[in-house]
Amino acid sequence: MFAQIISHTPTWVWALLAFMVYRGVVASTDREVTLKKISIIPLVMLALSWQGIAVTFGVTPLAVGCWLASAGIAAALNWRLFRKDRIVAYPERGVLFQRGSWLPLALMMAIFATKYAVAVLLAIQPPLARNAVFAAAICALYGVFNGMFIGRLLRIVALYRNAQPAGEAYGGQLNN
Repeated sequence: MFAQIISHTPTWVWALLAFMVYRGVVASTDREVTLKKISIIPLVMLALSWQGIAVTFGVTPLAVGCWLASAGIAAALNWRLFRKDRIVAYPERGVLFQRGSWLPLALMMAIFATKYAVAVLLAIQPPLARNAVFAAAICALYGVFNGMFIGRLLRIVALYRNAQPAGEAYGGQLNN
């Protein structure tokens, strides 16, 4: 049965997995990055989750409510627990220095595994798509994953916007 599941998986799914692994490995290293680049993965993960919810369960009050509640809680927790020393903003250059982390890879793999498992389960048991408990649990899980990405991204944007250019931090008297 496992071989059958793998053989029926579209090629684009494996390409997406390879891209996610690549981006996760890149995120594990210290690097300078722009706000635009740091936003790509959270937005891609958001789109994947919403696509999964809309196609599988529909945009219903239950699905949206579970996603919003869990995403809000996870975003707030990630905002609160985010270590500010992981980011140094250089607004005068338009970049951030970001310490490497394996968390983005773990989150991307969790979203991928959830989407894959849901697709397999629904292929085997199509009535699950109409099961309210199943829908609520999966939508909440997507919400937690996305909330972690969103909370982190919002915290980074806030740190960037609040950063002072190098010369202004000392009243413009850096060279005196």
